[in-house]
Amino acid sequence: MMLPDLRVCPYLEKGGAPRWAAKSPRHRIPGSARLAGVGLLIALLSALGCCAQAPGLSMAEGDTLVSVDYEIFGKVQGVFFRKYTQAEGKKLGLVGWVQNTDRGTVQGQLQGPISKVRPMQEWLEKRGSPKSHIDRANFNNEKVISKLDYSDFQIVK
Repeated sequence: MMLPDLRVCPYLEKGGAPRWAAKSPRHRIPGSARLAGVGLLIALLSALGCCAQAPGLSMAEGDTLVSVDYEIFGKVQGVFFRKYTQAEGKKLGLVGWVQNTDRGTVQGQLQGPISKVRPMQEWLEKRGSPKSHIDRANFNNEKVISKLDYSDFQIVK
């Protein structure tokens, strides 16, 4: 049995526009409404069995659940780093934990959709708490997970 090529949708013309839009100029969408309709178009194409994807990114990739461990080096203890990390993680809808180490670093684990984990990694690497100074951030043991191991974002003492 041959499976259909999901990169090619029979309901789209070569330019990626629906057939009716490609053939009829009277169906042009104003620029302001174009972005609002993207989600609807993707849902419609998905219902028709099509796969709408940006170059190099599958539709579900941003929703893939991942787990990643981290350790942050620099002036990260005594500057409310754990509290700010917990708040940022919760704001992004992530779960996991954060704790101080005996080495003067902060370590923890993040879990959630990859589209939310990446901004959190950037926050840990470049921003941190207002009085912190981050020298470097190590991220390791990144893996795709089928379900979250935690129900919220905890500070471990």
